[in-house]
Amino acid sequence: MKEKDKIAQLRSELAEVGRKAFKRGLVPATSGNISGRVPGTDLVLVKRTGVSLGDAEPSDYVLLDMEGNVLEGGKPSKEVRFHLGLYRARDEVMAVFHLHPPYATSFAVLGRELPVVTAAAEAGLKTIPIVPFAPPGSRELAEYVMEVFEDQSVVAALMARHGIITVGPDVQTAFYRADLLEDTARVGLYVAQLQLAGTGLSGSADGKS
Repeated sequence: MKEKDKIAQLRSELAEVGRKAFKRGLVPATSGNISGRVPGTDLVLVKRTGVSLGDAEPSDYVLLDMEGNVLEGGKPSKEVRFHLGLYRARDEVMAVFHLHPPYATSFAVLGRELPVVTAAAEAGLKTIPIVPFAPPGSRELAEYVMEVFEDQSVVAALMARHGIITVGPDVQTAFYRADLLEDTARVGLYVAQLQLAGTGLSGSADGKS
């Protein structure tokens, strides 16, 4: 496949999956950003700044080289530093998602470790570290992200007071990991509430043991 066809295909995929993420409630308004590496190249597509993932068209994904130079499109997301850093550091990463899902972000705001409470999360996410806080778009934040994802086993992380990051070998996997991370946070919250309530779930359906 020609390079221009690969770029067009990836643009379409990012737009489609970005809309899915918006519809799933994983990112509100114009926040968050997603990107993909063009297969077999050193080129990356990143969502344009100021555009909602729910509305973004293929043309709203900006083509960059690995140094951050814009080759096609408008102004990329201000978080482009850590997107490019992850691609440079880990060859297997072909997509990066930075989203603000409410349950996972609640843990992130508190700086509280997210418990890996389900078998699916254990298998698909393993560990969920926390990236320390730094101003969005800053070089410092990009450095913190790189430090956390230096561990090759890390595929998902919370960002203190901010949101989440997931990576994957393709766009769909990065999306699925973000969805699984949010589900893990939701279940973790429900488990904590049930434990606090002392519901006695070990009893029978009619409440008799």
